[in-house]
Amino acid sequence: MAEKFSAGVLLYRRGGDGVEVLLGHMGGPLWAKKDLSAWSIPKGEYEPDEQPRAAAAREFTEELGLPVPDGDWTDLGQVRYGSGGSRKTVTVWAVEGELDTAAIVPGTFEMEWPPRSGRTGVFPEIDRAEWFTPEIAREKLVTGQRPFLDRLTTHLDRLTTHLDGDA
Repeated sequence: MAEKFSAGVLLYRRGGDGVEVLLGHMGGPLWAKKDLSAWSIPKGEYEPDEQPRAAAAREFTEELGLPVPDGDWTDLGQVRYGSGGSRKTVTVWAVEGELDTAAIVPGTFEMEWPPRSGRTGVFPEIDRAEWFTPEIAREKLVTGQRPFLDRLTTHLDRLTTHLDGDA
């Protein structure tokens, strides 16, 4: 079983309606008509000799066409999951910041479509990005990435408790 490594950034913002996280809907024909469990944290693969945080920043920019907004990076750790004979270890950081989803210019990938047709199509890595509350994001995210939402929520709860304790 081949091991793959991915790194990404879970961008979040706080406002009058609470916390929201930025997710990207996976692009390409396989995901076009799916919504639940069809969204992802902006992330991508990297080689074992590459620094995961640098890969997370690069992949965020490749997928969204915009750099990671300035802000503190909070390590949300790793999650391992497998599919189709391969294992993937995903490392994610949370960054608080703002991003205009209308300004996104997604990267692209090529794949044969339809299968066994001999034709290659070019598709966006993500076909749209949106802000969601953690509750809605849980339904939208692919299952393997949901622990990162829990970790972000726990982190933000600790910050709130700490700040309230200082009052």
